[in-house]
Amino acid sequence: MNIHDEKILILDFGSQTTQLIARRIREQKVYCEIHPFSTPLETIKEMNPTGIILSGGPRSVYDADAPLSDPGLFELDLPILGICYGAQLMMQQLGGKVENADKREFGKANLTVQFTEGLFAGLETGVPQHQVWMSHGDRIEVVAEGFETTAVSDHSPCAALRHRSKPFVAVQFHPEVVHTLIGTDVLRNFIFGICNCSPNWTMASFIESTVKGVQEKVGDNKVICALSGGVDSSVTAALVHKAIGDQLTCIYVDNGLMRTGESESILRFFREKSQLNVIAVDAVDFFLNELADVLDPEIKRKRIGLGFIKIFEEEAAKLGEVDFLAQGTLYPDVIESVSFMGEAPIKSHHNVGGLPEIMKLDLIEPLRELFKDEVRELGLELGLPEEAIYRQPFPGPGLGIRIMGEVNRERLNIVRQADVIVLEEMKKSGWYRKVWQSFAVLLPIQTVGVMGDGRTYENVIALRSVDSRDAMTADWSKIPYDLLGVISTRIINEVRGVNRVVFDISSKPPSTIEWE
Repeated sequence: MNIHDEKILILDFGSQTTQLIARRIREQKVYCEIHPFSTPLETIKEMNPTGIILSGGPRSVYDADAPLSDPGLFELDLPILGICYGAQLMMQQLGGKVENADKREFGKANLTVQFTEGLFAGLETGVPQHQVWMSHGDRIEVVAEGFETTAVSDHSPCAALRHRSKPFVAVQFHPEVVHTLIGTDVLRNFIFGICNCSPNWTMASFIESTVKGVQEKVGDNKVICALSGGVDSSVTAALVHKAIGDQLTCIYVDNGLMRTGESESILRFFREKSQLNVIAVDAVDFFLNELADVLDPEIKRKRIGLGFIKIFEEEAAKLGEVDFLAQGTLYPDVIESVSFMGEAPIKSHHNVGGLPEIMKLDLIEPLRELFKDEVRELGLELGLPEEAIYRQPFPGPGLGIRIMGEVNRERLNIVRQADVIVLEEMKKSGWYRKVWQSFAVLLPIQTVGVMGDGRTYENVIALRSVDSRDAMTADWSKIPYDLLGVISTRIINEVRGVNRVVFDISSKPPSTIEWE
């Protein structure tokens, strides 16, 4: 069986936890994809999903501008699970009624299960009650014909429903969040009990399928790989090399936006500890000229991305006939670069920000379906050493998006020195592997300070450290105050031009991990 023969399709209605649904399903070794709620019915048919999930969302289904999927979904004879907004949409489109609730439900709630079948197979009915997570101000007042209630909560008389004869189920709570203690059971019952999926989504099967796909696409042609030294590009290079061997040439571009000593370290690692053919390109002056006087973060990202493409094409020309560019695009890159209801995307990603349209090389993106933790699992499966797999993520645009405002040599020097101190102290204290990412950001402001007996007016460094699994959601790291104090003191004492250090305690969402 092909690993994509069975898939769960998630239609996104704008929920902040849609990506968590995908992660929970993939944890059960079942493949799934996220697509906009507006995906045409014919496209959905072509995808041939095994089941469909309608996500939550911030709107009310009765609003004039409410996001609505094609009601023809319910005529496809496929299992469908509606979650929160998705449950209410299912009811409304099938003849029920949703209204604003007198008493809203946000946070933990107690669920009383009435049927131990379908979504609740294996769970106890009545008492004890099960803790779930609610987040809604509307509720289902009239149940659509053919449905029956399967669970209730204090403020939701229809906290879960099922159709008596069709594979349609709905829950008002969010099974994807950790606060819903029965969430994994509910999702497992849907994907295995109702959709009859098999757990075929493994890294071993992914490698086998991807290697075959790359071989078929590339044939006898040559491929260049954009190698940055990060986890994504390293795993991409290893996977493509496994497929086509010496047909692959890796290109490392020193764009002048790397951390202190990083370019030398990366090149030494790949030349000494891998079989990859790596070419190094010094493009520092080129990128700094491209970024001169640029303040807008979107323009920064796009200029950096376009710069990489230009250099890759130039290097490809030197190698002779090269047709393909391999790069480490991940699934979060794809998701965050797609707009919702015509709104602006979260960011123009350096990999998926519209660059293929202007590129002469065809793209190979073997990791495009994976989340970051899956990439690390894949890297270990491919035999890459832990020192390459468990490096903290570093953005493709490098320090260019960790400098707010203008990027120049002087400001790069400041953020590099601060970043060295952050990483040294995180590693020394044992916190480096405990967090997802930790780094320094140079802000575009100056503040008053006192050093010795003199007044200073210098730059501010922001410290950023987050905990995450796949970069789709993140919480700020609860680093000990003593460690923060050491980092702050060292930066102010050792980095000339900085007199203040602040700590970012914003989560994603509503913030992003990187500042730009």
